[in-house]
Amino acid sequence: MKKIIATFIALLITITPFTACKEKDGGLTTVRLNEVTHSIFYAPLYIAIENGFFKEEGLNVELTNGGGADKTMTALLSGDADIGLMGVEATVYVYLEGKKDVPKIIGQLTKRDGSFLVSRTPEPNFKWEDLEGKEIIAGRTGGVPAMTFEYVVNKHGLFNGQNVTLNNDVAFNLMGPSFEGGIGDYTTLFEPTASEYQKAGKGYIVASVGEESGEIPYTAFTAMTSYLQKNGETIEKFIRAMYKAIKYMLETNDEVLAQSLIKQFPDTALSSITRSLASYKKIDAWMTHMAMTETAFNNLQNVMENAGELSKRVDYTAITDNSFANNLYGEIF
Repeated sequence: MKKIIATFIALLITITPFTACKEKDGGLTTVRLNEVTHSIFYAPLYIAIENGFFKEEGLNVELTNGGGADKTMTALLSGDADIGLMGVEATVYVYLEGKKDVPKIIGQLTKRDGSFLVSRTPEPNFKWEDLEGKEIIAGRTGGVPAMTFEYVVNKHGLFNGQNVTLNNDVAFNLMGPSFEGGIGDYTTLFEPTASEYQKAGKGYIVASVGEESGEIPYTAFTAMTSYLQKNGETIEKFIRAMYKAIKYMLETNDEVLAQSLIKQFPDTALSSITRSLASYKKIDAWMTHMAMTETAFNNLQNVMENAGELSKRVDYTAITDNSFANNLYGEIF
């Protein structure tokens, strides 16, 4: 991951990104948003889109799927995206490469790992120690899903290459298909994929990784410093729309929310979407106040150090701009 980003930084020195925002028909300002993956884990974003909260703010959000934090960060660095929704670790890696135009965290969306451990067989009495001697498809090396999972199993006395095998060779968007194809004894999957696998008898959810790992800044909205300097009003509108969506979710039952989300997941059963929402609410997955805290950021750095993926600690203020999240929270809540 770090080598990939370093290569792109070198290439981008001579590239000047085109203007971040553009006007569309009807006077809406288009914001190009690249997300790390498409999951119910990011439900507040889709609620903001489908329930018109962005449109109320005069924004048209063009959503694309990066298929991994490295690819989402690449889209941000190259100017192909205005905002990236991805793990905070990607911003840390870029900062440590010494790029002058630093990506900044402008709003934290999720506060714990959103993946669920899926087994090939039902395990109603599952314990983390049961993974001893097993192979788990755990995510790409250097990505926060893989690092968080390693942090969890280490807490239970399991260490990769010693008494458990963590398969980090499978790309994020291929983890489910690879597991279905016979690789590994377990895999980690996000919703609604995990519930859909269970419904089809392809696997069985046995544990929540996020519930076991505790709170960390797992996924956040990120923008380049240069973009923030030129488009502060657009960022303000974006964060305000997100707060409206979060408030709406807090006040609305899962069945109604699922009806809104079905447009984003047309191939997923409504019951699976509803169940996914309940699963994420149960583990308290989403932020209400979107300002990332220093304590949470330091917890993430602990996870990164545990995985051997952090060359040195990063100053919280160097990669964070909480001004929008702090200023708008009281206005909506």
